[in-house]
Amino acid sequence: MTPLNIAVIGCGRMGRLHARVCSQFPAVNLTGVLDISADAAKNCAQQYSTRAYDDLSSLLRDAQACIIAVPTQQHLEIATQCLQAGVACLIEKPLAADSAAAQRIADLAQSKNITVQVGHIERFNPAVRAMGTLSIRPRFIEVTRISPLTFRSIDVGVVLDMMIHDIDIVLQLAASPVAKVDAVGVAILGPGAAEDICNARLTFENGCVANLTASRLALKTERKLRVFSPDAYISLDYQKKYAMVARRGGNLEAIRDAVAKIRAGEITDLSQLNFADLVNLEELAIDDVEPLRAQLESFVDSVHTHHPPLVSALDGLAAVRTAERIVAAIHQQAL
Repeated sequence: MTPLNIAVIGCGRMGRLHARVCSQFPAVNLTGVLDISADAAKNCAQQYSTRAYDDLSSLLRDAQACIIAVPTQQHLEIATQCLQAGVACLIEKPLAADSAAAQRIADLAQSKNITVQVGHIERFNPAVRAMGTLSIRPRFIEVTRISPLTFRSIDVGVVLDMMIHDIDIVLQLAASPVAKVDAVGVAILGPGAAEDICNARLTFENGCVANLTASRLALKTERKLRVFSPDAYISLDYQKKYAMVARRGGNLEAIRDAVAKIRAGEITDLSQLNFADLVNLEELAIDDVEPLRAQLESFVDSVHTHHPPLVSALDGLAAVRTAERIVAAIHQQAL
């Protein structure tokens, strides 16, 4: 297969990471990079042995696909120019700053029949991929994503900056339209500023409930997801790339036996119970493929085969729409 000519637009932290992965992937030819800062583009190009472009038009003439890693507010403008030129796009999350802009990108991609993949990188987290091998019917989902302020992506609030990862995952797991949104949030800089802390509760039409917490003002970093279903409980650590499952079928009889002994008075002190014997925990097999590489491989395959990308523009649009509903609920709560 001929390597795909890919250019990276935006040479900030994420852009440089994408450039590194592209430069190391045999199925890709990193044709060049572009940034509003000529020095940033030059430094990135030198590091990854490619060309620093001066303008977007020249870059698009040489590229078959682009990775867009510019500030969120610029996604629509850059994506529009790429798609009009017939160039496929991998657009960093969120797809756009609002649902109207996200809809325009999705519509243009569909009308041009050009691949647009959204950079919801957690879809490619090894623990998430391992969870995807299970047949899950979630009834309750709990997600925590907190960290100290990184001073990146502060052009948007914590919902579009951090929670958007988990919104995308939760929407895929629940596989149902969102019926109701409740949320509270705090903007540390005061009224009118974007939210820095948020807790949202999503109720889906199929009855599934998801509780999501995101903060960029925490003193520690924690990124965890828990899924409760009729058949299993799953605990996943995004950061450690670890996941485990407790299956109902493997634990039900032991728990029932313990309950019977407690009711019969055979066990009067719960400290006599060894919960490790009652709950059989199974660690899921995790591969060590870097999420950015797995994402790039998926994107390249989609461009070559014209198969729908794993994270489509419509998926990105759904995440942005849900994020907007959460932000609207925060504002309503503050009234």
